Amino acid sequence: MAYADRDKTGENTVGFGIAALIIVVLGWLLYTGLAAEGFRALVKKVTTVDIKKDEPKKEEKPPPPKKDAAPPPIVAPPPLVQINTRPPPIETVAQAPYVAPVEIPRPAPVAPAAPPPPRIQPKIAQPKGNPASWATTNDYPTRALREERAGTTSFRVTVGPDGRVSSCSVTGSSGSPDLDEATCSNVTRRARFNPATDGEGNPTSGSYSNRIRWVIPTD
Repeated sequence: MAYADRDKTGENTVGFGIAALIIVVLGWLLYTGLAAEGFRALVKKVTTVDIKKDEPKKEEKPPPPKKDAAPPPIVAPPPLVQINTRPPPIETVAQAPYVAPVEIPRPAPVAPAAPPPPRIQPKIAQPKGNPASWATTNDYPTRALREERAGTTSFRVTVGPDGRVSSCSVTGSSGSPDLDEATCSNVTRRARFNPATDGEGNPTSGSYSNRIRWVIPTD
């Protein structure tokens, strides 16, 4: 018959080729699927960070109490050794009784000897002539005379050994400075004195006090 005689080699070759192609496709699909799954697992592993929470430390349990050990043995202290020692000898020193110091009174200071009396009695300065002539109505300050001012000026002068006035000071004002100034000016210019003398009769410096009354003239 014709069907029995037909050559089947070509059909077998085509069948083997189709089977091999199916196997290759299935292997490729299987490979790509596994590769994709592995890539996703790798990305997940890289992007995932494991954060571990700090676990609280477990409290250590105290060790069980030890059983009561036997108390240490009581050791008696060594007996005290008494040594008979002699007390040190006591030396008695005789001390003289306290005697208060005797205060010797100091002698009273000797008063200085009085100076010998002067051979000549000292004298004070005495004016020569009449003191009223030392200032006259002609010496009246013009302004005080015009204003009709009057008064009394007390003064004190120092007289040198030569009998002349060396200084003048107002001891009581008249109330008008120009009258006071005129008093010292005229007395210093006109007054002359017998100078004061010391206990040897030698002239020395002295002083003199007086006053001048300024009265407006009636003429």
